[in-house]
Amino acid sequence: MKKEYLELTRLIERLHRLFLDVIRAELTRLGVKNINGVQALLLANIGSEEIVIRDLVDRGYYQGSNVSYNVKKLVEMGYLEQERSAHDRRSVSIRLTDKAKEIVEHIRELEVRQANALADHGISQDEIDGTCQALRRLERTWTDFIHYGRF
Repeated sequence: MKKEYLELTRLIERLHRLFLDVIRAELTRLGVKNINGVQALLLANIGSEEIVIRDLVDRGYYQGSNVSYNVKKLVEMGYLEQERSAHDRRSVSIRLTDKAKEIVEHIRELEVRQANALADHGISQDEIDGTCQALRRLERTWTDFIHYGRF
């Protein structure tokens, strides 16, 4: 099992990077050159919500340590609007601009095309469901280790 576990962890890393490359390729196809795949994925995860930056991490939408940097850049480039809370000046809410909503719409269309491509490559709904279940169990195992220091 050790060999398979190591292969799984490396595959997860490669797939994440490859997914970001897929998003980047779509952005290039659209002529969007000022944001990267991580930033586009961040916009997609925010979606139509107004969200507190901290919630991006708490909800598991964003694991990167540089979320503040990316939010700052996206605000500067006109993809995000931000507003400080009147009650707690440390708390900042963000929401997409119309410019960002356009990008997110294209990302959603890409997701549909990619999902359809799975079937074209012979990957069944049952295989996807089983993979998601296994990955959720792995996520719980790692989360337990982080919070409780044991498996």
